[in-house]
Amino acid sequence: MESTADFWTSLFFPTLSLVGYIFLIIVPLLLAIAYLTYAERKVIAAMQLRIGPNVVGWFGLLQPFADGLKLLHKETIIPTRANPLIFLIAPLITFGLSLSAWAVIPFDLGLVISNINVGVLYLFAISSLGVYGVIIAGWASNSKYPFLGALRSAAQMVSYEVSIGLVIITVLLSVGSLNLTKIIEAQQRIWFIIPHLPMAVIFMVSALAETNRSPFDLPEAEAELVSGYNVEYSSMTFALFFLGEYANMILMSATGSILFLGGWLPPFGIIPFTWIPGIVWFALKIAFLLFIFLWARATFPRYRYDQLMHLGWKVFLPFSLIWVVLTAGFLFSFNMLPGK
Repeated sequence: MESTADFWTSLFFPTLSLVGYIFLIIVPLLLAIAYLTYAERKVIAAMQLRIGPNVVGWFGLLQPFADGLKLLHKETIIPTRANPLIFLIAPLITFGLSLSAWAVIPFDLGLVISNINVGVLYLFAISSLGVYGVIIAGWASNSKYPFLGALRSAAQMVSYEVSIGLVIITVLLSVGSLNLTKIIEAQQRIWFIIPHLPMAVIFMVSALAETNRSPFDLPEAEAELVSGYNVEYSSMTFALFFLGEYANMILMSATGSILFLGGWLPPFGIIPFTWIPGIVWFALKIAFLLFIFLWARATFPRYRYDQLMHLGWKVFLPFSLIWVVLTAGFLFSFNMLPGK
């Protein structure tokens, strides 16, 4: 009997602890997504000399819950000629992928669900799969405008995936590891944003295009495509696309923080800052990068499609490729390659 009890204990306890870890990450993440919509409206309102949400709750803090309740009560409409199963699966793919990537994000030293050695490849694979939700949504709607919006979005995301990949290669050359924790630990003396500032800028601009945010929100160009790939969606199916976009913004900000801002590390290891928990530093850096997302939306006009493609293929791609070669040459010349 004792051996049987030990067997079930060893089987279920790790599973329960893993589920607990997942809930500890997913629940705060969902709250962060909800209040990112509130923060966006407040920040843009301040930049445009408006008030923003201020009615529902104290300072409008309950506005995200009111918006969610409104969407929850609306009817889910499926177009007559749409493929109903794939039509409903598409937003689940987008939202599910945006959450699953957090399995390898280290919030602090040892505070990570899965500290795998190929965490960067996992993140890159998840972000690449995100385009499937967009394409499936446009195709399953069986309507020309959503399909055109999906094709635009797919071309845009693929274009900037290449630049993001080269940015990541530059960081990996400096670290010598695909493990996200080791990437952060390699920045204890100096954050990578200082030696790799141009690549950090390329990463942030590519992140804007990757998440279909202004000024690269071409799939949602209202004057041309009504509302892009999600024009036929309503109620919670639309909300899942909406939440997936904001979850991707937080994910790209977390990735940028890990790659260039030292993750949970305090600035340059300054001793008075070391008493602040690492997870607080990580959250502050994510908030700073998210502010750049919101700032860009309130500031820049939308790019034309040809300008977008020119920037991705003729500016960012060759520049990031040259920077990879220069980084490798510099590290090799001064005998600074990791593990050498």
